[in-house]
Amino acid sequence: MKKILIATAVAALTVTAALAAGKHAGGHGEEGMAIGQPAGEAKPKRTINVVMKDKSDGGMVFEPSTIAVRQGETIRLKFVNSGEQDHEFVMDTHEAVMEHKEVMAKFPEMEHDDPNAIRLKAGERGEILWTFANAGEFSFACLIPGHYESGMKGALKVSGK
Repeated sequence: MKKILIATAVAALTVTAALAAGKHAGGHGEEGMAIGQPAGEAKPKRTINVVMKDKSDGGMVFEPSTIAVRQGETIRLKFVNSGEQDHEFVMDTHEAVMEHKEVMAKFPEMEHDDPNAIRLKAGERGEILWTFANAGEFSFACLIPGHYESGMKGALKVSGK
């Protein structure tokens, strides 16, 4: 009986820790991310269209696969999922994207509520308004299990002012 109670407590703590992180990779707030923050009321300088696609060979891609912006720039990222299944777009440091990928592998049905991410069903459209605070090399990816490995990843380059 004692072993069952211990196992139940460990399971509860594991689920609680995962839900507490809820916003993956340590729980992103709306401020303080290396990649920047939601634009809020700031007007975007330009729009970048991103297509989420399934390829006929079974691969999956983002078009474009590289996004270049300037430090301090506010961008409207407009998405369309032209694929036949759900896809998501998550942008962050490469390390944080990989941590998020591990969490998604363990909890594939976890819902996102992160300002730096969007999940779309087939045919849906959406957008993220974002101000890129820091120069550097960042990543974006679809972290639905198997999608990253099928090619749904890209580079986000933020050049200095």
